Amino acid sequence: MRRGEVAGQEGWSATPERPTESTGVMDIEDGSKSPLAVDAEPSEQRKVATLEYSTPWVAGAWLLAWVINNIGVNILNKSAFQFVDFPYPYALSAVHMLCNYLGAEVYYAVKKSAPQRKVLSPEQYKTILGFSVLFAANIAIGNASLKYVSVTFNQVMRSLVPGMVMIMGGLLLNKTYSTQQKLSLIPVCFGVMLACKGEMYFSTLGFFVTCFCVALAASKTVVSSLVMTGEMKMQPLDLLCKMCPLAFVEILTLSLLSGELSSIWSRWDEITQVVFLMHSPYTAV
Repeated sequence: MRRGEVAGQEGWSATPERPTESTGVMDIEDGSKSPLAVDAEPSEQRKVATLEYSTPWVAGAWLLAWVINNIGVNILNKSAFQFVDFPYPYALSAVHMLCNYLGAEVYYAVKKSAPQRKVLSPEQYKTILGFSVLFAANIAIGNASLKYVSVTFNQVMRSLVPGMVMIMGGLLLNKTYSTQQKLSLIPVCFGVMLACKGEMYFSTLGFFVTCFCVALAASKTVVSSLVMTGEMKMQPLDLLCKMCPLAFVEILTLSLLSGELSSIWSRWDEITQVVFLMHSPYTAV
């Protein structure tokens, strides 16, 4: 007699056993299914499968790559302002947005196993539009501040961003942070100040512009965490694909209204000649 046909006989249950789906997650000792995998949703199964990759070494490698990229971009931006005579921060920011979008699209074209892009509702697109304005303002004003301050001063001020994120997270999202997290900000800021001692210069305007840039960077971090972990739960590159074209149009419009594009067009031959001479093998010797 099969289970579930007669209730109450020899301990058989009247409710048939619910079949479990195969998740591919096995226990190490006896090969049985892991409790984490039983009755798990597909998204939860992916989380279980990727837990082994979330190691401190991987996180540290990504953090180091971000720091190197951040410093490198700031140095290149400052070089464009000083050595190439390209005092157009908004146009430069528009180029950044275009490159971000193209890089994300190339990733999705090459990486066939990339996560599927999320289909957004009209209300969610409004959220992306608002976030693109914040993102564009952060990039554009950050690049503009480099015209008035040194790269080292810019980095010292940006080391305050984690502290601003904690303050905004506590005020806006009611987040709490441990004492260790708060104290960890002290050696970070102090270490950056020691590394940049004697190499900082800034104007009064540059100081206030950089402070505003720090506030924008902290706001962008808080909002991006909501977009990627909240109700929308967007992948980072998918977010770039949807947001960067909007930010590109917004910054390009600002560049047009400020007269940057007309100035670039009138100096096009001069700018291209300077860039050619900088990359010429004869001047590099």
